Amino acid sequence: MKKYLITTFGCQLNENDSEKLAGITEKLGYEKTENLQEADLVIFNTCCVRENAEERLFGKLGELKKQREEKGTIIAIGGCMMQEPAMLEKIKQSYNYTDIVFGTHTLHKFEEDLKKVIEERKKVRDVIDIDGEVIEDLPIKRNDKFKASVTIMYGCNNFCAYCIVPYVRGRERSRKPEKILEEVQELSKEGYKEITLLGQNVNSYDGENGYKFANLLNDVCKIEGIERIRFISPHPKDFTDDVIEAIANNPKIARVVHLPLQAGNSKVLKEMNRKYTKEQYLELVEKMKKRIPDVVFSTDIIVGFPGETDEEFEDTLDVVKKVNYEQVYMFIYSRREGTVADRMENQIPEEIKHKRFDKLKDLYDGRVSENNEKYIGTTQKILVDGYSKNDKTTLTGRTDTNKVVNFEGKEELIGKMIDIKITEEHKWYLKGEI
Repeated sequence: MKKYLITTFGCQLNENDSEKLAGITEKLGYEKTENLQEADLVIFNTCCVRENAEERLFGKLGELKKQREEKGTIIAIGGCMMQEPAMLEKIKQSYNYTDIVFGTHTLHKFEEDLKKVIEERKKVRDVIDIDGEVIEDLPIKRNDKFKASVTIMYGCNNFCAYCIVPYVRGRERSRKPEKILEEVQELSKEGYKEITLLGQNVNSYDGENGYKFANLLNDVCKIEGIERIRFISPHPKDFTDDVIEAIANNPKIARVVHLPLQAGNSKVLKEMNRKYTKEQYLELVEKMKKRIPDVVFSTDIIVGFPGETDEEFEDTLDVVKKVNYEQVYMFIYSRREGTVADRMENQIPEEIKHKRFDKLKDLYDGRVSENNEKYIGTTQKILVDGYSKNDKTTLTGRTDTNKVVNFEGKEELIGKMIDIKITEEHKWYLKGEI
Protein backbone atom coordinates (compact mmCIF):
# COMPACT_ATOMS: atom_id res chain seq x y z
CA MET A 1 0.00 0.00 0.00
CA LYS A 2 1.32 3.46 -0.96
CA LYS A 3 1.63 6.03 1.84
CA TYR A 4 0.95 9.77 1.89
CA LEU A 5 1.83 12.66 4.19
CA ILE A 6 0.16 16.09 4.24
CA THR A 7 1.83 19.13 5.79
CA THR A 8 -0.54 22.06 6.37
CA PHE A 9 0.49 25.68 6.81
CA GLY A 10 -2.00 28.33 7.89
CA CYS A 11 -5.53 28.68 9.18
CA GLN A 12 -8.42 26.32 9.90
CA LEU A 13 -9.69 26.78 6.35
CA ASN A 14 -6.40 25.29 5.17
CA GLU A 15 -6.82 22.46 7.70
CA ASN A 16 -10.28 21.79 6.31
CA ASP A 17 -8.89 21.74 2.75
CA SER A 18 -6.24 19.25 3.92
CA GLU A 19 -8.98 16.96 5.27
CA LYS A 20 -10.48 16.99 1.75
CA LEU A 21 -7.08 16.24 0.20
CA ALA A 22 -6.74 13.32 2.64
CA GLY A 23 -10.19 12.07 1.62
CA ILE A 24 -9.32 12.23 -2.09
CA THR A 25 -5.94 10.54 -1.52
CA GLU A 26 -7.32 7.68 0.61
CA LYS A 27 -10.04 7.09 -1.98
CA LEU A 28 -7.16 6.30 -4.37
CA GLY A 29 -5.80 3.67 -1.98
CA TYR A 30 -3.12 5.61 -0.12
CA GLU A 31 -2.56 5.18 3.61
CA LYS A 32 -1.59 8.03 5.94
CA THR A 33 1.88 8.21 7.50
CA GLU A 34 3.65 10.73 9.73
CA ASN A 35 7.09 9.54 8.60
CA LEU A 36 8.44 11.66 5.73
CA GLN A 37 10.98 9.01 4.69
CA GLU A 38 8.35 6.33 4.05
CA ALA A 39 5.92 8.61 2.17
CA ASP A 40 5.30 7.84 -1.52
CA LEU A 41 3.30 11.06 -1.86
CA VAL A 42 4.00 14.30 0.03
CA ILE A 43 1.46 17.15 -0.17
CA PHE A 44 2.16 20.67 1.08
CA ASN A 45 -0.98 22.75 1.61
CA THR A 46 0.38 26.28 1.84
CA CYS A 47 -0.51 29.63 3.37
CA CYS A 48 0.77 33.01 2.23
CA VAL A 49 -0.35 35.21 5.12
CA ARG A 50 3.12 35.29 6.74
CA GLU A 51 6.63 35.06 5.35
CA ASN A 52 7.89 32.27 7.64
CA ALA A 53 5.54 29.79 5.90
CA GLU A 54 7.55 30.30 2.69
CA GLU A 55 10.84 29.63 4.48
CA ARG A 56 9.46 26.44 6.03
CA LEU A 57 8.15 25.23 2.66
CA PHE A 58 11.47 25.77 0.89
CA GLY A 59 13.31 23.97 3.68
CA LYS A 60 11.01 20.95 3.36
CA LEU A 61 11.31 20.90 -0.44
CA GLY A 62 15.10 20.91 -0.12
CA GLU A 63 14.91 17.90 2.22
CA LEU A 64 12.78 15.97 -0.27
CA LYS A 65 14.91 16.40 -3.40
CA LYS A 66 17.20 13.45 -2.67
CA GLN A 67 14.29 11.25 -1.52
CA ARG A 68 12.46 11.94 -4.78
CA GLU A 69 15.55 10.97 -6.80
CA GLU A 70 16.10 7.75 -4.85
CA LYS A 71 12.54 6.60 -4.19
CA GLY A 72 10.40 8.42 -6.74
CA THR A 73 8.36 10.21 -4.07
CA ILE A 74 5.67 12.38 -5.68
CA ILE A 75 5.73 15.99 -4.42
CA ALA A 76 2.59 18.16 -4.61
CA ILE A 77 2.21 21.78 -3.52
CA GLY A 78 -1.17 23.47 -3.25
CA GLY A 79 -3.01 26.20 -1.42
CA CYS A 80 -2.83 29.98 -1.21
CA MET A 81 0.89 30.39 -1.88
CA MET A 82 0.50 28.77 -5.30
CA GLN A 83 -1.91 31.53 -6.39
CA GLU A 84 0.95 34.07 -6.22
CA PRO A 85 2.73 34.51 -9.61
CA ALA A 86 6.09 35.22 -7.92
CA MET A 87 5.87 31.98 -5.93
CA LEU A 88 4.94 29.95 -9.00
CA GLU A 89 7.99 31.34 -10.77
CA LYS A 90 10.22 30.49 -7.80
CA ILE A 91 8.96 26.87 -7.77
CA LYS A 92 9.56 26.65 -11.52
CA GLN A 93 13.10 28.05 -11.29
CA SER A 94 14.43 26.54 -8.05
CA TYR A 95 12.23 23.52 -7.29
CA ASN A 96 11.29 22.26 -10.75
CA TYR A 97 11.34 18.66 -9.49
CA THR A 98 7.93 19.31 -7.91
CA ASP A 99 5.36 17.04 -9.62
CA ILE A 100 2.05 18.79 -8.95
CA VAL A 101 1.28 22.45 -8.33
CA PHE A 102 -2.38 23.29 -7.70
CA GLY A 103 -4.18 26.39 -6.44
CA THR A 104 -7.06 27.17 -4.12
CA HIS A 105 -9.57 26.91 -6.97
CA THR A 106 -8.42 23.51 -8.32
CA LEU A 107 -8.23 21.37 -5.16
CA HIS A 108 -11.18 19.30 -6.40
CA LYS A 109 -9.08 18.21 -9.41
CA PHE A 110 -6.31 16.70 -7.28
CA GLU A 111 -7.35 13.11 -8.05
CA GLU A 112 -7.18 13.83 -11.79
CA ASP A 113 -3.81 15.61 -11.44
CA LEU A 114 -2.28 12.79 -9.39
CA LYS A 115 -3.42 10.13 -11.86
CA LYS A 116 -1.85 12.16 -14.68
CA VAL A 117 1.51 12.20 -12.87
CA ILE A 118 1.39 8.45 -12.15
CA GLU A 119 0.06 7.26 -15.51
CA GLU A 120 1.65 9.73 -17.93
CA ARG A 121 4.73 10.64 -15.87
CA LYS A 122 4.06 14.32 -16.55
CA LYS A 123 4.43 17.30 -14.26
CA VAL A 124 1.11 19.07 -13.65
CA ARG A 125 0.62 22.82 -13.15
CA ASP A 126 -3.06 23.33 -12.32
CA VAL A 127 -3.57 26.92 -11.15
CA ILE A 128 -6.31 29.23 -12.42
CA ASP A 129 -6.46 32.97 -11.83
CA ILE A 130 -10.23 33.29 -11.52
CA ASP A 131 -12.72 32.84 -8.70
CA GLY A 132 -13.35 29.14 -8.30
CA GLU A 133 -16.70 27.42 -8.14
CA VAL A 134 -18.18 26.03 -4.94
CA ILE A 135 -17.55 22.31 -5.33
CA GLU A 136 -19.70 20.04 -3.16
CA ASP A 137 -19.46 16.40 -2.04
CA LEU A 138 -15.68 15.98 -2.09
CA PRO A 139 -14.41 13.02 -0.03
CA ILE A 140 -13.14 14.08 3.38
CA LYS A 141 -11.06 12.37 6.07
CA ARG A 142 -11.60 14.15 9.39
CA ASN A 143 -8.69 14.61 11.80
CA ASP A 144 -10.95 14.37 14.86
CA LYS A 145 -13.77 12.03 15.87
CA PHE A 146 -15.82 14.48 17.95
CA LYS A 147 -15.10 17.99 16.62
CA ALA A 148 -15.41 18.99 12.97
CA SER A 149 -15.05 22.15 10.92
CA VAL A 150 -17.53 22.98 8.17
CA THR A 151 -16.63 25.58 5.55
CA ILE A 152 -19.68 27.71 4.75
CA MET A 153 -18.10 30.21 2.33
CA TYR A 154 -14.93 30.88 0.36
CA GLY A 155 -13.02 34.04 -0.50
CA CYS A 156 -13.16 37.60 0.79
CA ASN A 157 -14.32 41.00 -0.51
CA ASN A 158 -12.69 43.21 2.11
CA PHE A 159 -9.20 43.91 0.74
CA CYS A 160 -7.61 44.83 4.06
CA ALA A 161 -4.38 46.67 3.18
CA TYR A 162 -2.08 44.06 4.76
CA CYS A 163 -3.86 40.94 3.49
CA ILE A 164 -3.18 38.81 0.42
CA VAL A 165 -6.20 36.52 0.93
CA PRO A 166 -8.67 38.19 -1.51
CA TYR A 167 -6.06 37.89 -4.26
CA VAL A 168 -5.42 34.18 -3.68
CA ARG A 169 -8.82 32.93 -2.46
CA GLY A 170 -10.95 35.12 -4.72
CA ARG A 171 -14.24 36.90 -4.10
CA GLU A 172 -16.83 35.69 -1.60
CA ARG A 173 -18.80 32.60 -2.61
CA SER A 174 -21.29 31.10 -0.16
CA ARG A 175 -22.39 27.47 -0.07
CA LYS A 176 -26.09 26.69 -0.32
CA PRO A 177 -27.73 26.45 3.14
CA GLU A 178 -29.18 22.99 2.43
CA LYS A 179 -25.70 21.62 1.62
CA ILE A 180 -24.24 23.01 4.86
CA LEU A 181 -27.11 21.66 6.95
CA GLU A 182 -26.86 18.24 5.25
CA GLU A 183 -23.16 18.10 6.15
CA VAL A 184 -23.82 19.03 9.79
CA GLN A 185 -26.66 16.48 10.03
CA GLU A 186 -24.35 13.78 8.68
CA LEU A 187 -21.68 14.74 11.22
CA SER A 188 -24.28 14.50 13.98
CA LYS A 189 -25.18 10.96 12.86
CA GLU A 190 -21.48 10.04 12.96
CA GLY A 191 -21.28 11.14 16.62
CA TYR A 192 -19.71 14.59 16.28
CA LYS A 193 -20.54 16.92 19.17
CA GLU A 194 -18.90 20.22 18.22
CA ILE A 195 -19.01 22.09 14.90
CA THR A 196 -16.95 25.10 13.86
CA LEU A 197 -18.37 27.09 10.94
CA LEU A 198 -15.57 28.47 8.80
CA GLY A 199 -15.22 31.37 6.41
CA GLN A 200 -12.67 34.01 5.55
CA ASN A 201 -15.35 36.48 6.64
CA VAL A 202 -17.89 34.08 8.10
CA ASN A 203 -20.61 36.55 9.11
CA SER A 204 -20.94 37.98 5.59
CA TYR A 205 -22.37 34.59 4.56
CA ASP A 206 -25.12 35.02 1.96
CA GLY A 207 -27.28 32.00 1.17
CA GLU A 208 -29.44 34.15 -1.16
CA ASN A 209 -33.13 35.08 -0.90
CA GLY A 210 -32.46 36.86 2.39
CA TYR A 211 -30.93 33.82 4.08
CA LYS A 212 -28.00 35.22 6.08
CA PHE A 213 -25.53 34.08 8.72
CA ALA A 214 -28.00 34.50 11.60
CA ASN A 215 -30.48 32.21 9.81
CA LEU A 216 -27.77 29.59 9.35
CA LEU A 217 -26.75 29.78 13.02
CA ASN A 218 -30.35 29.30 14.13
CA ASP A 219 -30.85 26.31 11.80
CA VAL A 220 -27.58 24.59 12.78
CA CYS A 221 -28.65 24.92 16.43
CA LYS A 222 -31.80 22.89 15.67
CA ILE A 223 -29.79 19.82 14.61
CA GLU A 224 -29.97 17.18 17.34
CA GLY A 225 -26.75 15.70 18.62
CA ILE A 226 -24.67 18.82 17.96
CA GLU A 227 -24.03 20.27 21.40
CA ARG A 228 -21.65 23.15 20.68
CA ILE A 229 -21.24 25.53 17.75
CA ARG A 230 -18.31 27.85 17.13
CA PHE A 231 -17.55 30.11 14.16
CA ILE A 232 -14.49 31.92 12.80
CA SER A 233 -13.53 34.44 11.61
CA PRO A 234 -16.17 37.15 11.71
CA HIS A 235 -15.58 40.78 10.73
CA PRO A 236 -16.68 43.48 13.21
CA LYS A 237 -18.33 45.52 10.42
CA ASP A 238 -20.65 42.58 9.62
CA PHE A 239 -21.62 41.75 13.20
CA THR A 240 -25.30 42.58 12.80
CA ASP A 241 -27.93 42.63 15.54
CA ASP A 242 -29.60 39.43 14.27
CA VAL A 243 -26.30 37.53 14.74
CA ILE A 244 -26.04 38.87 18.30
CA GLU A 245 -29.63 37.74 18.91
CA ALA A 246 -28.88 34.29 17.51
CA ILE A 247 -26.00 33.88 19.98
CA ALA A 248 -28.07 35.22 22.89
CA ASN A 249 -31.00 32.89 22.14
CA ASN A 250 -29.05 29.69 21.49
CA PRO A 251 -27.05 28.22 24.40
CA LYS A 252 -25.40 25.79 21.96
CA ILE A 253 -23.39 28.68 20.47
CA ALA A 254 -20.09 29.09 22.32
CA ARG A 255 -19.80 32.11 24.58
CA VAL A 256 -16.38 33.12 23.26
CA VAL A 257 -16.63 35.39 20.23
CA HIS A 258 -13.54 35.85 18.11
CA LEU A 259 -13.64 39.53 17.17
CA PRO A 260 -10.49 40.55 15.23
CA LEU A 261 -9.31 44.02 16.23
CA GLN A 262 -6.01 44.20 14.23
CA ALA A 263 -5.28 47.69 15.63
CA GLY A 264 -6.80 49.93 18.27
CA ASN A 265 -6.24 53.32 16.63
CA SER A 266 -8.88 54.71 14.25
CA LYS A 267 -6.33 56.28 11.87
CA VAL A 268 -4.40 53.01 11.59
CA LEU A 269 -7.66 51.09 11.11
CA LYS A 270 -8.55 53.43 8.23
CA GLU A 271 -5.12 52.85 6.66
CA MET A 272 -5.74 49.11 7.06
CA ASN A 273 -9.13 49.51 5.31
CA ARG A 274 -10.91 47.83 8.22
CA LYS A 275 -14.09 49.98 7.89
CA TYR A 276 -14.65 50.62 11.62
CA THR A 277 -13.17 52.95 14.24
CA LYS A 278 -11.84 52.24 17.71
CA GLU A 279 -15.03 53.71 19.14
CA GLN A 280 -17.32 51.62 16.92
CA TYR A 281 -15.44 48.46 17.88
CA LEU A 282 -15.79 49.20 21.61
CA GLU A 283 -19.48 50.05 21.17
CA LEU A 284 -20.01 46.65 19.51
CA VAL A 285 -18.28 44.90 22.41
CA GLU A 286 -20.48 46.73 24.93
CA LYS A 287 -23.64 45.93 22.96
CA MET A 288 -22.73 42.23 22.95
CA LYS A 289 -21.88 42.21 26.66
CA LYS A 290 -25.27 43.73 27.49
CA ARG A 291 -27.22 41.26 25.34
CA ILE A 292 -25.05 38.20 26.17
CA PRO A 293 -23.88 38.70 29.80
CA ASP A 294 -21.59 35.62 29.84
CA VAL A 295 -19.81 36.46 26.55
CA VAL A 296 -16.01 36.75 26.42
CA PHE A 297 -13.80 37.72 23.50
CA SER A 298 -10.70 36.60 21.67
CA THR A 299 -8.97 38.67 19.00
CA ASP A 300 -6.22 39.08 16.40
CA ILE A 301 -3.80 41.99 16.62
CA ILE A 302 -1.13 43.10 14.14
CA VAL A 303 1.84 44.97 15.61
CA GLY A 304 3.95 47.37 13.53
CA PHE A 305 1.65 48.19 10.61
CA PRO A 306 3.32 50.77 8.29
CA GLY A 307 3.17 54.28 9.70
CA GLU A 308 1.92 53.24 13.16
CA THR A 309 3.38 55.57 15.78
CA ASP A 310 4.11 54.74 19.43
CA GLU A 311 1.12 56.86 20.45
CA GLU A 312 -1.17 55.03 18.01
CA PHE A 313 0.07 51.68 19.31
CA GLU A 314 -0.93 52.81 22.83
CA ASP A 315 -4.55 52.87 21.56
CA THR A 316 -4.24 49.14 20.85
CA LEU A 317 -3.08 48.54 24.42
CA ASP A 318 -6.02 50.64 25.64
CA VAL A 319 -8.53 48.45 23.78
CA VAL A 320 -6.88 45.29 25.17
CA LYS A 321 -7.33 46.69 28.71
CA LYS A 322 -10.95 47.72 28.12
CA VAL A 323 -12.16 44.52 26.43
CA ASN A 324 -10.08 42.20 28.66
CA TYR A 325 -9.75 39.48 26.03
CA GLU A 326 -9.77 35.83 26.96
CA GLN A 327 -7.24 35.10 24.20
CA VAL A 328 -5.10 37.39 22.04
CA TYR A 329 -3.47 36.06 18.87
CA MET A 330 -0.75 38.60 18.15
CA PHE A 331 1.33 38.94 15.00
CA ILE A 332 4.22 41.10 13.90
CA TYR A 333 3.30 42.79 10.60
CA SER A 334 4.73 40.86 7.66
CA ARG A 335 4.98 42.44 4.20
CA ARG A 336 3.06 40.61 1.49
CA GLU A 337 3.90 41.37 -2.13
CA GLY A 338 0.87 42.62 -4.05
CA THR A 339 -0.88 44.24 -1.08
CA VAL A 340 -1.45 47.97 -0.53
CA ALA A 341 0.55 47.95 2.73
CA ASP A 342 3.60 46.48 1.00
CA ARG A 343 3.77 49.61 -1.18
CA MET A 344 3.60 52.00 1.78
CA GLU A 345 6.85 53.90 2.31
CA ASN A 346 6.79 54.29 6.09
CA GLN A 347 7.61 50.67 7.04
CA ILE A 348 8.36 50.14 10.76
CA PRO A 349 11.87 48.90 11.67
CA GLU A 350 11.95 45.31 12.95
CA GLU A 351 13.44 46.34 16.28
CA ILE A 352 10.47 48.64 17.02
CA LYS A 353 7.97 45.98 15.94
CA HIS A 354 9.51 43.48 18.35
CA LYS A 355 9.54 45.98 21.24
CA ARG A 356 5.84 46.70 20.72
CA PHE A 357 5.06 43.00 20.38
CA ASP A 358 6.78 42.32 23.72
CA LYS A 359 4.83 45.16 25.35
CA LEU A 360 1.51 43.74 24.10
CA LYS A 361 2.50 40.23 25.16
CA ASP A 362 3.46 41.40 28.65
CA LEU A 363 0.11 43.20 29.03
CA TYR A 364 -1.87 40.14 27.95
CA ASP A 365 0.23 37.63 29.92
CA GLY A 366 -0.18 39.73 33.05
CA ARG A 367 -3.97 39.40 32.88
CA VAL A 368 -4.33 35.68 32.11
CA SER A 369 -4.24 34.39 35.69
CA GLU A 370 -6.56 37.15 36.88
CA ASN A 371 -9.07 36.22 34.16
CA ASN A 372 -8.77 32.55 35.11
CA GLU A 373 -9.69 33.25 38.74
CA LYS A 374 -13.33 33.84 37.77
CA TYR A 375 -13.62 30.18 36.70
CA ILE A 376 -12.61 28.73 40.08
CA GLY A 377 -15.62 27.21 41.85
CA THR A 378 -17.78 27.30 38.71
CA THR A 379 -19.12 24.29 36.81
CA GLN A 380 -18.11 24.21 33.15
CA LYS A 381 -19.37 22.03 30.32
CA ILE A 382 -16.38 20.27 28.74
CA LEU A 383 -16.10 18.26 25.54
CA VAL A 384 -13.48 15.65 26.50
CA ASP A 385 -10.82 15.60 23.73
CA GLY A 386 -8.61 12.83 25.09
CA TYR A 387 -5.52 12.56 27.25
CA SER A 388 -3.34 15.59 27.97
CA LYS A 389 -0.21 15.78 25.78
CA ASN A 390 1.94 16.37 28.85
CA ASP A 391 0.33 13.85 31.20
CA LYS A 392 -1.13 10.59 29.88
CA THR A 393 -2.99 9.96 33.16
CA THR A 394 -5.03 13.17 32.83
CA LEU A 395 -7.97 13.87 30.53
CA THR A 396 -8.34 17.24 28.83
CA GLY A 397 -11.05 19.28 27.15
CA ARG A 398 -12.17 22.84 26.55
CA THR A 399 -14.81 25.07 28.08
CA ASP A 400 -17.44 26.92 26.12
CA THR A 401 -15.03 29.87 26.23
CA ASN A 402 -12.19 27.73 24.82
CA LYS A 403 -10.18 27.39 28.05
CA VAL A 404 -8.18 24.17 28.39
CA VAL A 405 -9.25 22.08 31.42
CA ASN A 406 -7.32 19.06 32.75
CA PHE A 407 -8.92 16.55 35.13
CA GLU A 408 -8.77 12.93 36.24
CA GLY A 409 -11.25 10.56 34.64
CA LYS A 410 -11.80 7.29 32.77
CA GLU A 411 -11.11 6.71 29.09
CA GLU A 412 -14.78 6.10 28.29
CA LEU A 413 -15.44 9.83 28.89
CA ILE A 414 -13.49 10.76 25.72
CA GLY A 415 -15.85 12.29 23.18
CA LYS A 416 -18.55 13.10 25.73
CA MET A 417 -19.80 16.46 26.98
CA ILE A 418 -19.55 16.47 30.80
CA ASP A 419 -19.73 18.90 33.71
CA ILE A 420 -16.45 19.75 35.45
CA LYS A 421 -16.03 21.82 38.59
CA ILE A 422 -13.00 24.12 38.25
CA THR A 423 -10.71 23.87 41.26
CA GLU A 424 -7.42 25.57 40.27
CA GLU A 425 -5.90 27.84 37.65
CA HIS A 426 -2.44 27.27 36.17
CA LYS A 427 -2.22 30.27 33.83
CA TRP A 428 -2.41 28.40 30.51
CA TYR A 429 -4.88 25.78 31.68
CA LEU A 430 -7.47 25.16 34.38
CA LYS A 431 -7.68 22.14 36.66
CA GLY A 432 -10.98 20.56 37.62
CA GLU A 433 -12.85 17.53 38.90
CA ILE A 434 -15.92 15.63 37.73
